[in-house]
Amino acid sequence: MERIDDKSRKKFAKYVSLNILAMLGSSCYIVADTFFIANGIGADGLTALNLAISIFSFIQAIGLMVGIGSGTRYAVSKSRGERETGSQVFTNAIVAGIGAGCLIGAAGLLFAGPIAEAIGADEITKGMTSTYLRVIMFFAPFYIVNHTIVAFVRNDGNPKLATIAMLAGNFSNIVLDYVFIYLFKWGMFGASFATGIGPVISICCLSVHFIKKQNQFKLIRTKVLLQTVADFCKLGISSFVNELSTGAVIMIFNFLFLGLGGNTAVAAYGIVANVALFAVSIFTGIAQGIQPLVSDYYGRGLTNQLKTVLKDAALVALVLTAVIVAVSNVWSDGIVSIFNKSRDTQLQSIAKEGITIYFLGFFPGSLNIVLAGYLSAMEKAEKGFIISLLRGLVVIAPSALLLSKVFGMTGVWTAIPVTETITLLAALYMTRRIIYPPQSSAEIPQSREL
Repeated sequence: MERIDDKSRKKFAKYVSLNILAMLGSSCYIVADTFFIANGIGADGLTALNLAISIFSFIQAIGLMVGIGSGTRYAVSKSRGERETGSQVFTNAIVAGIGAGCLIGAAGLLFAGPIAEAIGADEITKGMTSTYLRVIMFFAPFYIVNHTIVAFVRNDGNPKLATIAMLAGNFSNIVLDYVFIYLFKWGMFGASFATGIGPVISICCLSVHFIKKQNQFKLIRTKVLLQTVADFCKLGISSFVNELSTGAVIMIFNFLFLGLGGNTAVAAYGIVANVALFAVSIFTGIAQGIQPLVSDYYGRGLTNQLKTVLKDAALVALVLTAVIVAVSNVWSDGIVSIFNKSRDTQLQSIAKEGITIYFLGFFPGSLNIVLAGYLSAMEKAEKGFIISLLRGLVVIAPSALLLSKVFGMTGVWTAIPVTETITLLAALYMTRRIIYPPQSSAEIPQSREL
């Protein structure tokens, strides 16, 4: 008989809270850059940063796909007693991550300028955008490897160390941003260099897991198999699309705002998008926090625990969303002012409207992120992929284009809550069919516990 005891609840609270904390720290990568660039370089620097974020999201997306995907495969295999495959998966993930990162780094060194132009940089912002891109793309291998090791350490029963490592890397970014931008006067290079050093510090902290011999996985001499890489990438595809959708939305919105209000509108959107990273990081933290639990319960066929984890995660997401929306609306003027040193009234007005409308999308959006992660953790990668694809491209692009034609900038902001609501309807339908399937087509393994 399945029992949902206090121990399971405490485990849920531990994993979710630690991952929320870790992801909040992770959002500091860009938010710290936004603050220091806005106040140390100005609105043009903020515009350049927001243009470059779309490429940064692509790097992060690959890191999450490799990390979450391989970590999920490791967790499911371990729960089924198939621990021999753990080191093979880890080795394949590290090699694949380094390979992908090196390709991105080479592209940045050779083509930063053309890439900057392709994502919307003009004569004023091209130099700053290409500088930022060149550095963060050079550090791509470290971003991807860091995400991978974090996922394995978390699934290896050490979420505390994973959180500490991420926070150490992220808070070092804040300190180095101040040093490089204000003291050394390195401008955009300093901001991007500080961001790039973050994952290096995080990896150093994670090495403690190996030094203390707490690891049940390690690098081994084994063939790097395309089949293995494709398998865990499939499990991480929803995380990839979730993160990539952030970059895609930013790119689409950048072009729309450039046409509607020029660089000032893009800078205002940059403020809203980067403040929104805090909220998105919380919901991503919930999704990543439940992943080890869901993978374990799914591997052992514990249906009641799976249902309870989903209900608890959804409740936490909605409560936190209500708090975020309330706080952001009450203090929207003060929030925008933090990033508006020049006191540009047009920038202030556009960003305030954006916060009010954009953040309403977090009510359905938070559930979409949780559901996509939940389904992927149960090896339902195609379902998580569909959710991520709907909110990241299929619905958002036509919604933003159509609404902007009718309502201008207000329509662009409104595209977010409209997209998330439509996506949630599809997500709830797919999830219900898995959690409460017809008796003849149960998709959850039989319980292995008596």
